[in-house]
Amino acid sequence: MKANVGSFDGGARFILGCAILFFSVNGLGWWALLGLLPIASAACSFCPLYRLLHVDTAAWEEEFERRHSHHPPDLRPPAA
Repeated sequence: MKANVGSFDGGARFILGCAILFFSVNGLGWWALLGLLPIASAACSFCPLYRLLHVDTAAWEEEFERRHSHHPPDLRPPAA
């Protein structure tokens, strides 16, 4: 499984899952199960629905960091 959930997306999923678990009033019922799904998805950094839809927020974050990095590219020739 290739990671397709970025850190911001995973954090949002974790918070959403915790909120669903917190507000589930029937203990470990369907709401608790629904709360565990985004938590598990955040922990594994993988979302099956994203896979089906060809969405990859982890790659988007990597590309954003690469483009907005304040470090200049290394232009030195490779060592012999």
